Amino acid sequence: MRSSVSSACLHCGWSGERRFCPACGAALWSPDSDEGAGECTVVLSFDVDGSSGMINRNPQIEHLPSARSFGDYGPMVAVPHIVSALARAGVSASFYIPGWVAERWPATVEQIASAGHEIGHHGYLHEPPATLSAEEEAEVLDRGLAILSGMTGEPVAGYRSPSWELSDVSLELMAERGFRYDSSLMGSDAPYWVSAGASWLVELPIHWALDDYPYFVFAPTDGRRLQAAPEQVESTWRDAFDEIRRRGGVFTLTMHPYIIGRPGRLAMLERLIAYMQSKSGVRFARAVDVCDEFASEWSS
Repeated sequence: MRSSVSSACLHCGWSGERRFCPACGAALWSPDSDEGAGECTVVLSFDVDGSSGMINRNPQIEHLPSARSFGDYGPMVAVPHIVSALARAGVSASFYIPGWVAERWPATVEQIASAGHEIGHHGYLHEPPATLSAEEEAEVLDRGLAILSGMTGEPVAGYRSPSWELSDVSLELMAERGFRYDSSLMGSDAPYWVSAGASWLVELPIHWALDDYPYFVFAPTDGRRLQAAPEQVESTWRDAFDEIRRRGGVFTLTMHPYIIGRPGRLAMLERLIAYMQSKSGVRFARAVDVCDEFASEWSS
């Protein structure tokens, strides 16, 4: 993702041959300067919430079988279809799993990990860190780490905040526990460094426009809204991909198995993957690989 022209970041003063500033993520390239980078890294990510988020917001959901089934469709039914679709396309992805979900569907975690996909931290019962005290947030981090690493036998490198609401101490708590990256902020279209107390973490940014939840969720317990047609969402995501590819950024798509895994929507995702694969200069990677490559290149 390098440019042949040296640029300088107006925000932090960093200068070098790059289209995005590694210090703050600001764009160093104007769309009017050339025809564009024509290259892009695609990160497909899935938040395997199950019904944890609904129960966290309203504990009574645990006693409402219909409402629970809405979320539980994800780890029970959708994940196997998603893993198969990724295998057909020959791409790897990142799955962020609350510890509560992992405890209830260990075979789902095993299936994801055995297929070579990344397992990331997503709270225990989908707790937004901004709603917790520092002590509670640390406990949730430790509990989720113990569950996920115990199941996979591997350290957990990445964290994604439930509801994308970090607290003032979230990044510092992550760094203390050996996380290498976070994926909860929206400050750029490419990875960048974020301060984490006395240390630094790589941030792999996301955005609500590249999340399936705002387009598709309709449920009495999880919000009522007009559901978009898969073709509308496919067009929106394809246009965003085209622009990010022109800029030379990273296209990070956030999805939830209980949402994207429904019939019709998963077929749309497969069409989108095929479209992106048809373009030159495009590669698919897990979030942990993107972040480790960035950290290695810009360790100074």
